[in-house]
Amino acid sequence: MSPGGATAALCTPACVTRSAPRVPSAELARRYAMLAYEIGLGVAQGDRLAEPRALQARARGILGALGVRLEEGPRRLTVNGSRPTRPGTLIVANHISWLDVVSLLAVEPVTVLAKREVGQWPVIGTLARRAGSQFIDRDGLRQLPYVVSELASTLRSGRSVIVFPQATTWCSVPGGRFRRATFQAAADAGAPVRPVTIRYYQHGTRSTTAAFLGDETFGASLHRVARARELTVRVTAHTPLHGSDRRELAAQAQAAVAAHEMPAHV
Repeated sequence: MSPGGATAALCTPACVTRSAPRVPSAELARRYAMLAYEIGLGVAQGDRLAEPRALQARARGILGALGVRLEEGPRRLTVNGSRPTRPGTLIVANHISWLDVVSLLAVEPVTVLAKREVGQWPVIGTLARRAGSQFIDRDGLRQLPYVVSELASTLRSGRSVIVFPQATTWCSVPGGRFRRATFQAAADAGAPVRPVTIRYYQHGTRSTTAAFLGDETFGASLHRVARARELTVRVTAHTPLHGSDRRELAAQAQAAVAAHEMPAHV
């Protein structure tokens, strides 16, 4: 989630795949039981859940419990790794689902910049808070300069941050344009920008099943994901970008994320 004012998405719950096959009720019950087990493990770990290995294990455990297969490319999300002598990486991704956060943390646990509501969500909110996420008011334009300043400071300290510059969720990768504000933080900190594409598939075909759109409740979206058959999330990190012009960085990042993208099957 990126700051910059409210955004009205053109995607609605009507964009979500309805014809995809579902798992039987026994499998659905098993998945919910496994999800509860993973949540219990996270609660039992307490502050230890903030440790990268533990956080990554829980994120992967949640995906596994829901029957979601993770496909990740050969590149790390961070460019410099954990080197405090160098700036962290501004990781910018398209935004389709609440599963995006879980999937990215499963690949490499880093700080997440998210809308305030995410911190209140069950499961996802706990993971995000324990990862040291920074929460902002999506409609709070007056706090934008402060958010950019804080983000630049975080990057200068060597910590990497995930942001969703489209500002809201969309049913497919191209979605809305990338807002420029967070790219200013990367420019100010001299930090690299890592564009990342998140795509969802079922049976090898692009799927919108995981999309979290409109006024849909978290519970309804979770139930649809839990009953989905052969849902796969693919996380692809692209070549890092460097520069001092936020407009150019935003345009280049959006082009990299959406490259060769075809509309999702609905």
